[in-house]
Amino acid sequence: MSESVLLIERIAGVATVTLNRPQAMNALSRELRAALVEAFTSLSFDPEVRVVILTGAGRAFCAGLDLKELGRGVGSVGAVAGAGGGEPDIMKAMSDFKGAIIGAINGVAVTGGFELALACDVLIASSDARFADTHARVGIMPGWGLSQKLSRAIGISRAKELSLTGNYLDAKTADAWGLVNRVVAPAELLPTCHKLAQDMLSVPETGLRSYKRIIDDGFALAFGEALRLERTLSNAANRGVVAADVEHARVLVRARGQAQTTDKARS
Repeated sequence: MSESVLLIERIAGVATVTLNRPQAMNALSRELRAALVEAFTSLSFDPEVRVVILTGAGRAFCAGLDLKELGRGVGSVGAVAGAGGGEPDIMKAMSDFKGAIIGAINGVAVTGGFELALACDVLIASSDARFADTHARVGIMPGWGLSQKLSRAIGISRAKELSLTGNYLDAKTADAWGLVNRVVAPAELLPTCHKLAQDMLSVPETGLRSYKRIIDDGFALAFGEALRLERTLSNAANRGVVAADVEHARVLVRARGQAQTTDKARS
């Protein structure tokens, strides 16, 4: 029996989702695309899973769409990019997951794979990671958000440099440009992501999901509208806050801060 193209491991509130086509650099075949949609849809309805870590098997995170498969007539670029045809919508499935998604970028993230990375909430990169947008080079337009998300992440001039050349961006530069949260040694990638996931799990579930929503919804608006949205959502949420609960949380936050300060001093 052949191994699944997507591996899912659930442990204590965290699901590690691994693209598992290492021989094809985890290129997004029709089977893998469908598996990703099914996985995120399932995780959205799993009350135990609050954080997802998305990574790739082998030396690549994701090489983008499986162009060999598309070249054989299996699907079409237009349908995959969201132009109809019944293609499962990976971006919607990921955005519908209300918890946090940590991208563990273990290797190359190219074109559709770059878009997959940008659909994550936080990016931790291995020093082996590299990013490239080759849409223009292969004669297609992005349909999963890269043309808009990348410029907002690193600035319009840098985004144009990458997208209009197709050149690779190494992990160190991606860190300097603010594309990724941090760069770690390959052996430390998943441990770092799991530690970050545990930090997120220490936040009350309602706070984690609500804060992610307010950031994402506001980021899509003009600044003035975003401030009004924050005020509306804040007023609705804070009406139910009880003073005793705030005091209890304050004590826990202070204790956590002291523990982190002690750990940093020891290291």
